[in-house]
Amino acid sequence: MKRSIVTFLFSCLFLGCSFAKAQEVVVVANKSVKASDVSDGDLKDVFSGDKSSLKDGTHVVPVTLKGGPAHEAFLRKYLGKNDAAFRAAWRSLVFTGQGSMPKTFDTDAALVEYVAATPGAIGYASASVANHEGVKTLAVK
Repeated sequence: MKRSIVTFLFSCLFLGCSFAKAQEVVVVANKSVKASDVSDGDLKDVFSGDKSSLKDGTHVVPVTLKGGPAHEAFLRKYLGKNDAAFRAAWRSLVFTGQGSMPKTFDTDAALVEYVAATPGAIGYASASVANHEGVKTLAVK
């Protein structure tokens, strides 16, 4: 019994079991976005393609990551979906002519750079990458 516990702990240490703090993800927006916070409902509506503006009337354009820990954490926490369900929902909107797929990025840094340069852009990134002069972090309420 002791040996199996030691083996398990050793494996977790070197193979990276997910006991570590969950990925911290933040919502970032271009400085042109008036809001300083966003409701989780508005966030879900914008990233599901149901709305293109926040409650204060600010037009926003969602951008996403192609994958990775921040992408998975955002989808799970704010949309209640996995990547396959998220993409399927957007493909359905595109197929019916009700929307266009959000622009996607390979890295958090690339997404943050795009948000900084694009008025109305809203996205998400790892908290460690989100500090950039051209973006602001929106509190989710």
